[in-house]
Amino acid sequence: MEDRTEFDVIIVGGSYAGLSAAMALGRSLRHVLVLDSGQPCNWQTPHSHNFLTQDGETPAAIAQKAREQVLAYPTVIIKNGKAVKVAGQTSAFEVTTEAGATFKGSKLLFATGVKDQMPELKGFVECWGISVLYCPYCHGYEVHHQELGILANGDMAFELAKLISNWSPKLTVLTNGKHTFSQEQLMVLQNHQIALEEREIASLSHEQGYLQNVVFTDGSTLPLKAIFARPTFTQHCPLPQEAGCELTPAGHLKVDILQRTTVPGIYAAGDATIMMRSVSMAVAVGTMAGAAINKELIDERF
Repeated sequence: MEDRTEFDVIIVGGSYAGLSAAMALGRSLRHVLVLDSGQPCNWQTPHSHNFLTQDGETPAAIAQKAREQVLAYPTVIIKNGKAVKVAGQTSAFEVTTEAGATFKGSKLLFATGVKDQMPELKGFVECWGISVLYCPYCHGYEVHHQELGILANGDMAFELAKLISNWSPKLTVLTNGKHTFSQEQLMVLQNHQIALEEREIASLSHEQGYLQNVVFTDGSTLPLKAIFARPTFTQHCPLPQEAGCELTPAGHLKVDILQRTTVPGIYAAGDATIMMRSVSMAVAVGTMAGAAINKELIDERF
């Protein structure tokens, strides 16, 4: 199997969505190659939550157990490597890796995630996924009723403040400069006792990624336990777009309910396709993609 170069399905991306699809396809007796570059977006998140049977486990442990279970199916191969080129169409694709290896597949699945564009703010990257958080459903419970910040401005900040207020009433919106709220939005924030802080931020003071204080350019500080932020993102892998796959206005790969992209024979799943970035959602859409790909292969070959 290790020397095989032709597969029913090539999956680019070996995290939760890719592995979930690989399991569905392996159980469908399909020959599957998973190419994994080893760069998950939650690389420094200490714990994963909101996933039944795995609540509180580390992301790395979940991924390792998933790899072991997927590899129990003899028709599935996982290779460490970065895909750099895709050619072909419909039911005849070729994927080339950075190391120069070429593999053929009848169908492609991109489970390549997104790449967050971190702001140039000292301490942000070190705290990302630990105390600078994206998803309250994943991490809100751990900081509930504590002093929290919202690092955003305008409509995004207003919507985040509404959302995070469910977990804690002790909120400060950090606009890092002059706010862009409407008068109506300001009134709502004030009525809910949500503080507004417009001073420019110099850095985030932390201990091993756990936020201690927001440090402003005037030297003053604001003690907070966590900050919720929504940095912009790009697709982690450019290959789907190079192959002609369309994006949504939000920047995700456009897929239908069966995880089909706008290019026949190419599927996508996981964070690259959905706003809800959680392990459980990635696993769910990965399973859907695997089942849909198998059904398409059956229909083509029956």
